[in-house]
Amino acid sequence: MRITFVKTITELARKNSKIILLTGDLGFSVFEEFIRVCPKQFINAGIAEQNMTGMAAGLASEGKIPIIYSIIPFVTMRNFEQIRNDVCYQNLNVKIVGIGAGFSYGPYGHTHHALEDIGILRTLANITILCPGDPMEAGLATKAMMNQTGPVYLRLGKAGEPVIHKSIPDFIIGKAIILNDGKDLTLVATSTMLERGKEITDALKQKGISVRFISMPTIKPFDEEVILKAAKETKAIFSLEEHSIIGGLGSAIAEVLAEHNTNILFRRFGVPDRFTKCIGKQEYMREVNDLGLDQILKGILSIWYEK
Repeated sequence: MRITFVKTITELARKNSKIILLTGDLGFSVFEEFIRVCPKQFINAGIAEQNMTGMAAGLASEGKIPIIYSIIPFVTMRNFEQIRNDVCYQNLNVKIVGIGAGFSYGPYGHTHHALEDIGILRTLANITILCPGDPMEAGLATKAMMNQTGPVYLRLGKAGEPVIHKSIPDFIIGKAIILNDGKDLTLVATSTMLERGKEITDALKQKGISVRFISMPTIKPFDEEVILKAAKETKAIFSLEEHSIIGGLGSAIAEVLAEHNTNILFRRFGVPDRFTKCIGKQEYMREVNDLGLDQILKGILSIWYEK
């Protein structure tokens, strides 16, 4: 996803001198081509994310289109006050790009794990939150972000995520993407869990269960319509995210179902409300947080057969 973002934003910046990319001392071996073709549109703000966000707000107020880029905890939490007061409160055209969704930086420890960002930023007015699930969605989300005026947060995996879509989908901010239709249960996945959602969908199909598999690349504004439709047409809904069980995709779905008085079986699969006491690669971190393929599949099947 990261590589797709860099290629896409380089193409866009080449054609639009208003685009300014600011990084918090990050992007080595990544932004060299951007710097080569757009040298006056790149600023290394150093490890000073609060200042970088303030700079972006100033640039936006002068008609530029600034993008701030760093590892997710540093570009969403270290500078949260500046995002709230300088960017969102003034509804400025600043783009926030976070790298390393979920446990992408697993071996680096909790300081680099991105598990609270969606929940934190969802509380802010005026902001749009995009969480693409594969490189194809990442490219489309980048273009959509740059075409939209106002604060946008783009959440990306680190690198190496496979393409899940068989063809280019229609990408509209605020709309889900249905990858597979089904009548038994609905599985909604976002961000780095899209691949896992595809694996689970395929496994359930082999057991004769018809799955409606939905990608949710926009968390705010949220596609209530697709969730309510699934609640009417399928017998259960399961959410899947590499984010805290609190505040993210699962919470957004629960809010919709509760406020519309739906009567459907719903369960969230996300990171438990705890600090993980170990570190390791991304898949290991998923498994110790009950997000391994077999763990999720077992959880869904136990609920499904007991319903």
